[in-house]
Amino acid sequence: MPQRRVLYVLQNLPVPFDRRAWLQATALAANGYQVSVICPKARGFTRSRETIEGVDIHRYYTPLEAQGKLGFVVEFAWCLAATFLLSLKIGWFGRGFDILHVCNPPETYWPMAWFWRLFGKSFIFDHRDLSPELAEAKFGRRGGLLMRGLLWLEKMTFRAAQVVIATNESYKRIAVERGGKAPDEVYVVRSAPALSRFTRYAPDAAYKAGKPHLVLYLGEICSQDGVEHLVDALKVLRDRFGRRDVHCLLIGGGPHQPAVVDYARRAGVAELCTFTGTVSDDEKLCRMLSSADLAVEPVPKNGWSDRSTANKIVEYMFFALPIVSSDLTEARVSAGAAAVYVTPGDAAAMAEAIAALLDDPARRAAMGACGRDRLFGALAFEYSLPHLLSAYDAAWAQCRGGRAAARRLLPPRPQRIVG
Repeated sequence: MPQRRVLYVLQNLPVPFDRRAWLQATALAANGYQVSVICPKARGFTRSRETIEGVDIHRYYTPLEAQGKLGFVVEFAWCLAATFLLSLKIGWFGRGFDILHVCNPPETYWPMAWFWRLFGKSFIFDHRDLSPELAEAKFGRRGGLLMRGLLWLEKMTFRAAQVVIATNESYKRIAVERGGKAPDEVYVVRSAPALSRFTRYAPDAAYKAGKPHLVLYLGEICSQDGVEHLVDALKVLRDRFGRRDVHCLLIGGGPHQPAVVDYARRAGVAELCTFTGTVSDDEKLCRMLSSADLAVEPVPKNGWSDRSTANKIVEYMFFALPIVSSDLTEARVSAGAAAVYVTPGDAAAMAEAIAALLDDPARRAAMGACGRDRLFGALAFEYSLPHLLSAYDAAWAQCRGGRAAARRLLPPRPQRIVG
């Protein structure tokens, strides 16, 4: 049987910084696939070509990080052209590939997918984000030319895809209802950490800046993430509840991070916050997460956030952190009883929930244990791996010279992993 070859494409982040993409790529390599990745250069990953953990990585230069609508158009066109040229290099002059796996956003790679389908390749669309809803959350506008264009691009991408990977059941429902895919063409591969890639450490008091308690936020800071609500909650904790015992660690870079730093300064709570920027060192990141007393997800509720799985929530759960989260559908699916849910955008409610948990260590311990149990029992990446491999079996069946029919049945569910 010939070795299966994969070309894995993503635009938003480089690997191995993009944890979901890197987990999938390395898992495929460990299961006998020959994996090539095309991604941008960014965040300290600037080598044009290297091989890590058996994955062959090709990176291209991007001249700008888009902010406005015109900037996004220019960025998307540049990245599509760079990716297509690299795919020609890999497909015709390099190791080749049988399966093209493209992650969104954006949904601009469907012309490249149709091109390679002419040569017998199969196309997997990894539906990781809701671009129309995300644009609405970013720009605050419903309808209009932008939204119609994004919905059209999404439709064309679904149409080109022979197999769809969705991050949760909400996304699968969109692939079926809005994308017109058959349910058995859509495989749910949840966004979750691999248990082998994180380590818990003893708490380090240095991160608490001399305070008894440490509240933590993890994630890229973009305008739609609502981190200002956490800053407002810190102000309420200090000024209304008289709490002088809390420090907040905000881990992550992102285009909106400088604006949030300035917002904290103008709100008069800069001394309560440490903004780390991007942390690429896994051990340092794990030590930070191991030192917190609780974690926060402050994102507002909208069509994007309510149906999206937040990686930060399941990562908090690995470290047994009780969570204060905006009340969102997929947040409840992930965290269950490991979180306290508050009205999205209500800084006072968030502050009250944080204060109550800080004053109740027994409840924090119980919630943290619940989160660990949920993660180790059902949500970790190891539980989604059989679904990923089944999606690839189906894609391989579409390739010229592949199997005559897709093997649709999932392998037996793996045994419960003991934490």
